[in-house]
Amino acid sequence: MVMTITKIGDSQGIIFDTTLLDMAHLRAGDQVNIVVHEGGTITITPIRPRVTRDEVSKVIDGVLDDYATTLQKLA
Repeated sequence: MVMTITKIGDSQGIIFDTTLLDMAHLRAGDQVNIVVHEGGTITITPIRPRVTRDEVSKVIDGVLDDYATTLQKLA
């Protein structure tokens, strides 16, 4: 994909269109890590928080509590 660096205020930048952001599973406000490699190649990597087992367990427990009656009827 070819993009053009454009002037944005007193800076320059590349505008990522919605399609590109969707393909990369990114949205406005997400953090990314940018690395400039030897030779000028730029790598942009999304920073995504890791979910712990405890966090997953808490969510599952909450769902089981919220839907206990429904789950009993389905059993």
